[in-house]
Amino acid sequence: MSFNNLDTLYRQVIMDHYKNPRNKGALDGEHVAIDMNNPTCGDRIQLQLKIEDGVVEDAKFDGEGCSISLSSASMMTQAIKGKTVEEAVEMSKLFSDMMQGEEVDPEKFSLEDIEALQGVSQFPARIKCATLSWKAMEQGVDESEEA
Repeated sequence: MSFNNLDTLYRQVIMDHYKNPRNKGALDGEHVAIDMNNPTCGDRIQLQLKIEDGVVEDAKFDGEGCSISLSSASMMTQAIKGKTVEEAVEMSKLFSDMMQGEEVDPEKFSLEDIEALQGVSQFPARIKCATLSWKAMEQGVDESEEA
């Protein structure tokens, strides 16, 4: 697939998650809630995680911001559901590596739609947009383990 076709496909995936976010809303019952924002561009995310026995049973988010920030949150909540806390944190580290322009071994975890965000690494000011929800997830995992 040519670079232009791949770029177009990735843009479509990002816009699909932005216009039709997965897991947007609020969780019922007991859960961890994390509010984070990116003051440089105004992105704001509230992430809610239901973690039971070391597994992310459910994840939802709400917020406002750019297409990169909100599509990343949508993709992240999809990716971590059903994963162990350790797997979710490892995915976050791989995503961070990808945002820094590093090659990510697809054998470790399939990042599926998330790979559409790899082009963000070319725009340093947008990396914080893409990583906001992932950082919120890491904080939520830490808070959950402390409780």
